[in-house]
Amino acid sequence: MGEFFGALLQYNFLQNAILAGVLSSLACGVTGVYVVVKRITFISGGIAHAILGGIGVAYYLGKDPLYGAVVTALLSAFLLGMINLTARQHEDTIIGALWAVGMAVGIIFMTLTPGYSVDLMSFLFGNILMVTTPVLRVLFSLDLVILLVVTVFYRQFLLVCYDEEYARLRGLPVKALYILLLALIALTVVILIKVVGLIMVIALLTLPAAVAGLFTHQLRHMMILASGLGLLFILVGLVFSYQLNLPSGATIVIIAGFGYLGALGLRKIALGFTRRKQDESC
Repeated sequence: MGEFFGALLQYNFLQNAILAGVLSSLACGVTGVYVVVKRITFISGGIAHAILGGIGVAYYLGKDPLYGAVVTALLSAFLLGMINLTARQHEDTIIGALWAVGMAVGIIFMTLTPGYSVDLMSFLFGNILMVTTPVLRVLFSLDLVILLVVTVFYRQFLLVCYDEEYARLRGLPVKALYILLLALIALTVVILIKVVGLIMVIALLTLPAAVAGLFTHQLRHMMILASGLGLLFILVGLVFSYQLNLPSGATIVIIAGFGYLGALGLRKIALGFTRRKQDESC
């Protein structure tokens, strides 16, 4: 542990990794709650994996892959949102197809890129230790957009997540709000790619929010708790990955998984204790 904190004061790449962890935890804590409450994990996974297509095209065109990821994420969010709203019968099939085709397109364009030297593993499994200062600026900008939109539309998103019919009766544009929510999730996925990669992004998007949901049902409190838990999982994962020389993304996800299992155990113990107290009082 001491070795990690000593290196943190010395090496810029570790400092960047910590900053990326803070920015990622804010995004996943806020939008991950919507994913869990709305139960749209599969749609979020479709967006995440389709992004590889945009990354591959951006590399082929000689552009920054992050910008390709943002454009593809937003397009995928719009497309999957419309599918979810209009074609529920075939939703799973279409999302699965977009999931697979997006990744296939990305791999093909990366292979066709002249002088191809892309580390595909860093996109699939993430590498928070390779985050640079320009990337941090992009992540910070995406965070600002997410937090600003959620602040402005907090009550509307609340109604859309918990009671769509009531939201319609209130005259809210439910379809537009739903697609806007998916766009925020898409931007969060882009941020998390740098931390845990496309393959494992759903874990960090949902597990902190799921743990928070075990202890509170107020959306605002869930967001705060999920952001704190996300940061805790990332920091602990970073320490273990550095000390044991393990892949950072995979280590972070394993820590998050253990955190979720531990929270389930604690909640079960707490409920059992409460029931015993109630039985004794009767």
